[in-house]
Amino acid sequence: MTPPTMTVSQTAAQTGGRPSVSVVVVSRGRAEDLARCLSGLSRLYYDAYEIVVVTDPEGEAAVAAAGLADMVTLVGFDQPNISAARNLGIAASAGEVVAFIDDDAVPEPTWLCHLVGPFAGSGVAVTGGYVRGRNGISYQWRARVIDPQGKAHPISVEGEAPQIITPPPGHVVKTEGTNMAVRRDWLQRLGGFDEAFHFYQDETDLNLRLAAAGGQVALVPLAEVHHAYAPSPRRKQNRAVTDLFDVGASSMVFLRKHDPDGDHERALTELRQEQWDRLQRQVRQKLISRSDLADVLETLEAGIAAGATRAVDQQAEALEPRGTFRAFESKANGDHLVLSGWIWRRRTLWAEAEAAAARGTTVSLYLFSPTSRFHRLGYHLPGIWLQRGGLFGRSVRNQRLVRLIRFQNRVAEEAQRVGERREVN
Repeated sequence: MTPPTMTVSQTAAQTGGRPSVSVVVVSRGRAEDLARCLSGLSRLYYDAYEIVVVTDPEGEAAVAAAGLADMVTLVGFDQPNISAARNLGIAASAGEVVAFIDDDAVPEPTWLCHLVGPFAGSGVAVTGGYVRGRNGISYQWRARVIDPQGKAHPISVEGEAPQIITPPPGHVVKTEGTNMAVRRDWLQRLGGFDEAFHFYQDETDLNLRLAAAGGQVALVPLAEVHHAYAPSPRRKQNRAVTDLFDVGASSMVFLRKHDPDGDHERALTELRQEQWDRLQRQVRQKLISRSDLADVLETLEAGIAAGATRAVDQQAEALEPRGTFRAFESKANGDHLVLSGWIWRRRTLWAEAEAAAARGTTVSLYLFSPTSRFHRLGYHLPGIWLQRGGLFGRSVRNQRLVRLIRFQNRVAEEAQRVGERREVN
């Protein structure tokens, strides 16, 4: 399908007087990923933010092991319903703005500075940033809009400045649940997330309700998180699909709620074909076996049947703050150190990186080999952004496959590429 056209206008430049922000993280069954996410959140460059973690007993133990139990707000919740968990997080928070990130994601240090910028002196209701994928360099999601049946379509947005998006007729701007922020008064007005969406389409439903109420959306390209797609009851570590129940249930709930008079059978036929194609790709990639197809598709049908009778509009009745704002004291000292060297010097450089990270310095470590290997970038405890690959290889995937370049020039090029995401302006 050809992406719909759209128009954009830039927001006003960011001003002072930043609002207080509550960062809500939902985690269930992924303690290791939660610890990594919280490590990144603990090193944000922002003056007034708090962290609210809605999690199961395993996650609570991970928070304690990280030494953060007295620094974050913990909300116990052990049910497979991300919308209900987020509503609990909103109710337990006290910031003027509520930001959301998944437990298998890590934010760049300037994430909140950029994501919250458009709220200053404007009528923006919600902001959304960009999401990098598993290799840490390619984008997983950038700018997208939603059609009436909940399908997302990419759109082109020029430049890296925050922009208020005017979608084409019949479409709504989409923000990603792992990288978005909403004014508290808007969340209270709309009742937060609809708990009929246990997983999938949860933020999309909120996007449609915000748009219907007249809320403006700003996309913020420099507000970046890295999303790893951790394993869950729906997928394995290698992203092999194991269960499509929630995809089917939420899709059916979405159609009943937002497109009640539409051609649901056609939409469901397209959904089935889309998921069939997805599973076929995974068979070809040897992620799943052909014998698994029938069982996985049965979960999709069971979800569709459940979604046909599930009650909708299960918004929270009370989202007023229940406590006081618990400002988190960031571990970041505002400095950014760039370290680089050949891969065979990794132990020496890693020790230097660890020492700097312990002081609160944001560390970008570049380890190159004399090859044309593709680059990968990721966040590692205790607070190191590590990029590895061949000196002559690709980082950004549309670069030439092989190119000759001096070592220091390559380091400078890569450091400049991430500079506005790692450094205080």
